[in-house]
Amino acid sequence: MQAVQQGASQVVCQVRGGRNLNQVLDAYLQTQHQLLQQQRSALRDLSFGTLRFYYRLDWLLAKLLHKPLKDDRLHCLLLVALYQLLYSKSAVHAIVDQAVGVARKHNAAASGLVNAVLRNFLRKRQELTAAADRHEVPRYAYPQWWIDVLKSQYGTAAETILLAGNRHPPMTLRANRRHTTAENYLQLLAQHEIAARIVAPDAVQLERPLPVDKLPGFYEGLVSVQDAGAQYAARLLDICDGMRVLDACSAPGGKSAHLLELAQLELLAVDKDEQRLQKVRENLKRLHLKAELHCGDAARPEEWWDGRPFQRILADVPCSASGVVRRHPDIKLLRRPEDIEGFARQQLQILNALWQLLASDGKLLYATCSVFARENQQVIDEFKRQHDDARFISLSVDNMNEGQLIPDDQHDGFYYALLHKSA
Repeated sequence: MQAVQQGASQVVCQVRGGRNLNQVLDAYLQTQHQLLQQQRSALRDLSFGTLRFYYRLDWLLAKLLHKPLKDDRLHCLLLVALYQLLYSKSAVHAIVDQAVGVARKHNAAASGLVNAVLRNFLRKRQELTAAADRHEVPRYAYPQWWIDVLKSQYGTAAETILLAGNRHPPMTLRANRRHTTAENYLQLLAQHEIAARIVAPDAVQLERPLPVDKLPGFYEGLVSVQDAGAQYAARLLDICDGMRVLDACSAPGGKSAHLLELAQLELLAVDKDEQRLQKVRENLKRLHLKAELHCGDAARPEEWWDGRPFQRILADVPCSASGVVRRHPDIKLLRRPEDIEGFARQQLQILNALWQLLASDGKLLYATCSVFARENQQVIDEFKRQHDDARFISLSVDNMNEGQLIPDDQHDGFYYALLHKSA
């Protein structure tokens, strides 16, 4: 377990330095050939958990220290150990002893400090956690600017969104309509004694997450892993057989695949990242689906568009990912307030570029996995002011308020806006 604790603290340290959690984790695990699968899973859980509650843990640690630590690795080790003491079921003495052992390997003189800090926390735990709950940042485990934006936008409902972002995300599957239905796949899961429920027309949510190799028919293309909120996109785009459709920011390909499962389309999937576009190829191959793939920038279609208009366009644009923070807790540390304005400018640029590609009487679906209005309704309002031929189509969908889905136990947070191009 000491190796797991040490690994998680190194991962957290790199994320604090500005790196992406998944990339850091994957790179680290590739070098740790001696770790068993159970240890790898534990390291992943520790890293995600520590970052999920980073702002609470960091606040508590500051109260336990007389002065800030200059050693980042020691700082992160203490954060990981505090997370274990607060949220894991491991024995308290084992957590402390392991942290002391890791510190001793790094710096023998630091082991005493680690021991003292963690045992002091155990003595003052109730007092410290009560104090933390009186302040917004440690209570919600988010930066203050994020809390302020949600409160100004959602009022009392902001707390629901904040708390949802700290829960473990559900694992949801999308039944491949070309081969099965959600109802039939639910029965197949029951035969394998896997508990699940249907939460949307094609969406089956597992009671407990499972590795994909444990899912019956996964490699045969019966299902894909996709959040129920993300599955709204293909249905909202209003497609039918024979249409020419563009998925302008397609990687990793979940929405492209869903579109092809629902109708026979001439689909072009574009993404600016060739490595991520390879994921689209892999997903389509597993599902026995075909589309034209092209590496290109959605904001610069003149570099790849052949001049033939599209009847439908899906613009799943880059965003803050604030609606899927429970899947990517490092976003809390990596995002800055000024990033949101930058995303909004980029989103409007992509919208303006793609609008030229849309056929008269065609429809474009704008999508983000954000809960910030600056990236959502405000972008659409600005776009409509610039385009007299753009008509906003109201979406009447359960749990959706003016296109906004807030995260809950069934889906992540998403925003959708359907635009019609007047003849």
